[in-house]
Amino acid sequence: MTILADNKVRAYETGDFNDLPVIAADIIYEGAAVGENAAGYFRPLVAGDNFSGMAVKKADNSAGAAGAINIKVRQKGRITIDVTGVSAVTDEGSTVYASDDNTFTLTSSGNSAIGKIIRWISGTKCVVAFEAVSRRSI
Repeated sequence: MTILADNKVRAYETGDFNDLPVIAADIIYEGAAVGENAAGYFRPLVAGDNFSGMAVKKADNSAGAAGAINIKVRQKGRITIDVTGVSAVTDEGSTVYASDDNTFTLTSSGNSAIGKIIRWISGTKCVVAFEAVSRRSI
């Protein structure tokens, strides 16, 4: 290996975002939870998928082959969502799961972990700190 003897300009990306290849013949809508399928392509989350982030904007690959376009996702952050099973401030710290791209719950069985409740607002509405599987340290 050669050590640097001068400045080296490198390409950096914004840390919380990623562009991921979309499965064939599907649409991922802005705000959707995104999951990874067994072939390594990304889709609207299906219960049991590895959680890959939240879609930043719509990606329409309804007429394309797998990987023809990418979906931009936020892989880590905080989001205000309704979570089934939440009812009080005592739910703070609970793990939140997704059973599809728009259904969030405290029920773990068969679902995909997305993050933890960090603030209860009212009813089932709360702030969830989410993190994609690929960003987790464990």
